[in-house]
Amino acid sequence: MPRTRRYWLFKSEPESFSIQNLAAAPRQTTFWDGVRNYQARNFLRDDIKAEDRVLFYHSSADPPAVVGTAVVTREGYPDHTAWQKTNHHFDPKSTAEKPIWYMVDIKLAEIFPAPLSLDRLRALPALKDMELLRRGSRLSIQPVTKREFDAIERLALAQGAGK
Repeated sequence: MPRTRRYWLFKSEPESFSIQNLAAAPRQTTFWDGVRNYQARNFLRDDIKAEDRVLFYHSSADPPAVVGTAVVTREGYPDHTAWQKTNHHFDPKSTAEKPIWYMVDIKLAEIFPAPLSLDRLRALPALKDMELLRRGSRLSIQPVTKREFDAIERLALAQGAGK
């Protein structure tokens, strides 16, 4: 039985890695490294699979916003940046033999014509239960329902059409 596609939101600070960086990457693809939260790591390691869809979110931006979409092209594998002493994601407890941290590869699908700010998202009734909009929600990798994903894509399309 085929697996049902899942939907996710990945947060990134645009000064660290923006959707424009993804657009400029070879084949518009990158590995999503540096996640150092166990719950988010578990999503990367166990749940996120190839062909899953991703909302790309710029956090610590003015304003924070969903700025586009991506597709997962490679499911979870050990995050090698944890083993590189000169990398700011280095973790001396993680080794190639016993990795702690995981990453996935993503490919750019779309950059929205305009960012969708938190205020715009909060105004959508279809997103009233979205994890991103919950008070105190800080997880860098979050599940998103198909309904939420579709509502955001529709809003981006409408906003791009000037509606």
